[in-house]
Amino acid sequence: MTKSVLTSHKQPLSATWLTTAIVFLVSTLLAYQPVLANTPCSGRKGGIDHCQGDTFICRDGSVSASKKSCQATMGAVGLLGSEAEEMQPSLTGECSCRGGNFCTGPRGGRYCTTDTGKKSYMRK
Repeated sequence: MTKSVLTSHKQPLSATWLTTAIVFLVSTLLAYQPVLANTPCSGRKGGIDHCQGDTFICRDGSVSASKKSCQATMGAVGLLGSEAEEMQPSLTGECSCRGGNFCTGPRGGRYCTTDTGKKSYMRK
């Protein structure tokens, strides 16, 4: 008789343990969700290099398509070694993202060139 009581008690205990483990895993994933969110210049762009007004300039020399304001996000830290003014249209044909200038393409797209010479298009 004692043996049947122990086995009947053992089954609900494992279900309780499984439920607790699932709740713990779900709550852990929800707690880290903001950390997993994309940030400006994430991934292969190498992170944020500096701000050019509200525009994020990435470490690979491209601009971020983020809708966030670089000045508001980074504060004074984002302005160290960079200009506080916005990206300006190029008058000389020099469209360097790091230089703070952009060119306008034949269909109206605004872009600047990265360190490797690729075009990095700016958001509208």
